[in-house]
Amino acid sequence: MAAEKDAFLSQLNKIYAGYVGGFAVFVVILAVLEQMGVPDRVIGYLFVALTIGVYAYIGILSRTMQVSEYYVAGRRVPAIYNGMATGSDWMSAASFIGMAGSLYLLGYGGLAFILGWTGGYVLVAILLAPYLRKFGQYTVPDFLGARFGGNAARFVGVIVLITASFTYVVAQIVGVGIITQRFLDVGFAVAVFIGLAGILVCSMMGGMRAVTWTQVAQYIVLIIAYLIPAILMSVKLTGVPIPQLMYGVALEKIEGLEAAMRAAGQVVPFHTGAFVTPTGAFSMPAAINYFALIFCLMVGTASLPHILMRYFTTPSVREARQSVAWSLFFIFLLYFTAPAYAAFAKLEIYQNVIGQPIASLPDWLQNWQLMSPYGTPWINITDRNNDGILQLAEFAIHPDVIVLATPEIAGLPYVIAGLVAAGGLAAALSTADGLLLALANALSHDIYYRMVDPHAPTKRRLYVARVLLIVVALIAAYTAGNLGADILFLVAWAFSIAAAGLFAALVMGVWYKRTTNTAAILGMAVGYIVTFGYLLWTEFAGLHFMEMFGTKETITAAYRQYVGIAAISAEAKAPIQALLASPDQITAGPLSGWLFWADSAVARNRVGARLWGINNIAGGIFGVPLSFLVIYVVSQITPAPSKAMQDFVESIRIPRGGVKLVDQEHAVD
Repeated sequence: MAAEKDAFLSQLNKIYAGYVGGFAVFVVILAVLEQMGVPDRVIGYLFVALTIGVYAYIGILSRTMQVSEYYVAGRRVPAIYNGMATGSDWMSAASFIGMAGSLYLLGYGGLAFILGWTGGYVLVAILLAPYLRKFGQYTVPDFLGARFGGNAARFVGVIVLITASFTYVVAQIVGVGIITQRFLDVGFAVAVFIGLAGILVCSMMGGMRAVTWTQVAQYIVLIIAYLIPAILMSVKLTGVPIPQLMYGVALEKIEGLEAAMRAAGQVVPFHTGAFVTPTGAFSMPAAINYFALIFCLMVGTASLPHILMRYFTTPSVREARQSVAWSLFFIFLLYFTAPAYAAFAKLEIYQNVIGQPIASLPDWLQNWQLMSPYGTPWINITDRNNDGILQLAEFAIHPDVIVLATPEIAGLPYVIAGLVAAGGLAAALSTADGLLLALANALSHDIYYRMVDPHAPTKRRLYVARVLLIVVALIAAYTAGNLGADILFLVAWAFSIAAAGLFAALVMGVWYKRTTNTAAILGMAVGYIVTFGYLLWTEFAGLHFMEMFGTKETITAAYRQYVGIAAISAEAKAPIQALLASPDQITAGPLSGWLFWADSAVARNRVGARLWGINNIAGGIFGVPLSFLVIYVVSQITPAPSKAMQDFVESIRIPRGGVKLVDQEHAVD
């Protein structure tokens, strides 16, 4: 068996070079079929079915009944391939689908996501990855249990992991549903469960071993799918195939078109700066929220269990550090291209859609007027002034479909649209695989094996892990299919939750040997409760309670804020505008709850009970400092850890040397 594994690892370059060549031939064949008149729907079916089929094949080939292979891929993954798998695990539907859409909608303000997510890997490399690898555990809660003396810390870590990872995986399944709905022409709820089948076959039988080699294949697909349309659009607009350097040409043209639209009295929501309002005035609250979001995304990146688990799979501590650098490189390739996507898509829409007769709009608009899980079409056109000409305010496109629709927007061949769909599916599937595996491993290893049945045989442990994987996946798919979600918003929630609940305990556990068990448990609990409570309050209870118990003046002010948000649809504003037109109808006390229910996905960060004006998605800014403070203060007033533990913590900071296992039950690598 060991010889087979070594032979496989020695052939990795040839195996994946052959995979790249095979995928290129597959795309060329589909392009030829398109030119021969094969229907677009068939092309879409082939892209979705065959790419998922390849992932399933890899997952089935990688099946295992060995615990170390299932949980940490046998700790044999070379740094460059671990970096590629991490990049795939990381670049979720939020990165592939949602990021360019966020930049399209927010302009420069959307760069907070790029800065936060990439900056977080610096924290991973410097503070955590090599040292967690040297600790030699299987999961993040496993580390917490080993470092902080038992099941209490482990259990709190599992609670944080489940909350953050479940929120995150729902967003990925929404992304899978969007793609499957469009290219298989089925309802959103059905599309979600079709995509779920693809997720499960990649991870259920082989665990981390299967997920790792599947994610490498998925990275290859997603990066090719992301770069090719951007390159083609750059050539079309500038003649230069380097979109990362040439999208400035598109931005110049966008500014000119927006100036003309402003002169015509149209509202232009595209911001000219991260801290600037649409009117051009500096906004201190916007600046504060911008940096608060960057902070939460950076710290959250360094706390996400499914990402940290990837660094448990390398052969050595040194390669764990190297794989962080490779991760950044592979992520950089996509993130450096996302602004170009947003700019090219916006320019195409401004030039070819806005200001055109509604009766003669491009055909691609019809393809995306599908019903989203939010009760409105992904693209919504309403001729409010009945002049037959599409104005900017009459056109709404959901940011989650910008990347998927861009090839059609730019008039590229349908095979390119199918390629992008395959890339988006790879991104969502790869992250969903990692998240579901993190959830199932936490439940099966940290709860069942460590806390319920420590003597469970290997076969039963892996059986429990697979059953729990299916259960969690079905619950997540049901949630995504019935509730829907804004992908980028849900992902930002996950980052704040993980940051507040885990980051301080992980960092202090490695870098402050005086950290006590009680301090770590209380610090995690306080950070988690404060942040998760703030997210829930500002998303739901804040608006609801304000309407239920606020004064007439505060309710009226909130209503005025709401109707002033350009991104909210006219239909959602209509009942509130009617109330404002008849102020006597606005009274303190129980109301109909308009702000609680009406378009809260857009209003949640603008209206309601926000502490010091901090946006909902930046809620981790409260929990992270409190967690550090609680851990430090409580560590001063509780008995110090044993000398053996303090010496052990010091030893894992030494760059050289083998893996140190605080739990001697496991064999040392």
